[in-house]
Amino acid sequence: MVVQTIPARIRWAVDFMDVQPNDHILEVGCGPGAGAELICSRLQTGKLFAIDRSESGVDRTKRRCVKYLEAGRLTVRQIDLATLRVPVKRLTKVFAFNVNLFWVRDASAELALLHERVLPGGTVNLFYEATQREQVPEIIEKASKALTEAGFRVSIVDSKVPAAVGIIGKR
Repeated sequence: MVVQTIPARIRWAVDFMDVQPNDHILEVGCGPGAGAELICSRLQTGKLFAIDRSESGVDRTKRRCVKYLEAGRLTVRQIDLATLRVPVKRLTKVFAFNVNLFWVRDASAELALLHERVLPGGTVNLFYEATQREQVPEIIEKASKALTEAGFRVSIVDSKVPAAVGIIGKR
């Protein structure tokens, strides 16, 4: 099996989230599975539910993370966040990296769904690659506004190396 590296930006974001062994996490936009692999490696009794609208993203995550699927720590589904149904009040964290939904268009329905399902004290962690620094203020402004309007308390984390920004919504 080919060993796949985990990009520094994904390592930084997952490190920042401080994944705990018993966390129940939703990953929105799992793509090639790097985030899922790193998150699942830190779980023991917790679970990751990873979703992507793309069939290829789901397939890539499943192939990359087969041992976590077999261990029952990971579930991967091809579905859009707007139509996702997860058990109420169960998530400790939500993770998304480069998911433009939260700042490009109205995501109020999706964020309302997350607010219902994230436990009090839990977080929605929206991370973006920040190699185009001129775009960062707009990303922060729009994603922060969307999270605030959905009832989250917002904080920002910014990294120069790797170039990434996080908009964190705490319930």
